[in-house]
Amino acid sequence: MQQQRLAQFILLSLFGLVLSSAARAQDEPARAPDWRISGFGTLGAARASERDADYTSSVFKASGTGATRRWSTDVDTRLGIQLDATLARRWSAVLQIVSEQGLDNTYRPRIEWANVKYQATPELALRAGRIALPVFLTADYRKVGYAYPWIRPPVEGYSVLPVTSSDGIDATLRWTVGPVRNASQVFYGHSTVPLVGSLHVYGRGGFGISNTSDWGALSVHANVVSAEISSNIGAELFDAFNAFGPAGQALTRRYAMDHKRMMIANIGVNYDPGTWFVMAEAGRTSGHSFLGATRNVYVSAGWRWKSLTPYATWARVRAVGTTLDPGLPLAALSPALAPTAAMLNAGLNTLLMRIPQQTSAAAGLRWDVHTNMALKVQYDRVTPHDGSIGTFINPTPRFTSERTSHVASVALDFVY
Repeated sequence: MQQQRLAQFILLSLFGLVLSSAARAQDEPARAPDWRISGFGTLGAARASERDADYTSSVFKASGTGATRRWSTDVDTRLGIQLDATLARRWSAVLQIVSEQGLDNTYRPRIEWANVKYQATPELALRAGRIALPVFLTADYRKVGYAYPWIRPPVEGYSVLPVTSSDGIDATLRWTVGPVRNASQVFYGHSTVPLVGSLHVYGRGGFGISNTSDWGALSVHANVVSAEISSNIGAELFDAFNAFGPAGQALTRRYAMDHKRMMIANIGVNYDPGTWFVMAEAGRTSGHSFLGATRNVYVSAGWRWKSLTPYATWARVRAVGTTLDPGLPLAALSPALAPTAAMLNAGLNTLLMRIPQQTSAAAGLRWDVHTNMALKVQYDRVTPHDGSIGTFINPTPRFTSERTSHVASVALDFVY
């Protein structure tokens, strides 16, 4: 109820600001719309030594490198196009469409951004539509590989939130304290993510705040995002648990992704004086379902020498809380029901083993071959821990946690 009232207050406030600013703008001369088209893309290939699971950049992909194929172009390859329009003196709009592999194993284009912005004052901007979630240092350019040094952002942190946008409203206020420039953002919205077949994930009542502070070469970004998450993933499993009475129903209440409040808190720091950089992020995710709760961190540094940038990254994600559940008490069941209950318990723990626990170390080299093109090579050493499959997908029964996988990648990033 409090969140609904807060959302109503934000909507009314934004509406009032737009009306008042529009009234002041009535006397301003009309301006012809100005259109600009740009684009970006990554052509990548990766190979992993793991043969019993796929290494990939997102759990929302159908496959990767490893169990499915030795070399994969699906891990990092994507193409995006963006249309920016200045509609009037204070009004502008943006449309961004991205094509990359999805869970249906196609490259069906997806609308990543589609919003209208009203510059109410020089300091205050209001937007409505599909907006990038203000999570992580690279939130605004997460899909643009050319904009960051690595081939891919560290999966231990960034795969925690594969959903990168929401449909709703936001407001960004820019303000200055001495030499520190700040941008504070608040948003409210929802997300619908079709997966494969009839599977889907819904995020409702999403609310978040973020702040970015820049002081010379130092940038600090902090955010908190919360949303009510629902999905029919595992629905048949939890329906079967419910048939076992109170014990099974308790497991469903605890682990089913049914109107569960999910929260993500993250802080990132980037220091980049030009010839070198160091950046780090740390976050915590709480899912209140089979998604579990995790803590993640990474540290990355690089040095620029002419057109070359060697870099190194260390990253880790750990579970906070239960990653294994005994499930239904088999000893209390009849011999006829015990085998079925054992299968359900195994299914539940198969879901829980997907809570990522993993450590990785990476080294790479970026070569800026042109003003709008960069060639990158990267080596990752990835180790899942404590029975988890880490950020791997498509595990076979032979998959073993604690086994290190070696991943070699090459990518060509470009913007135009």
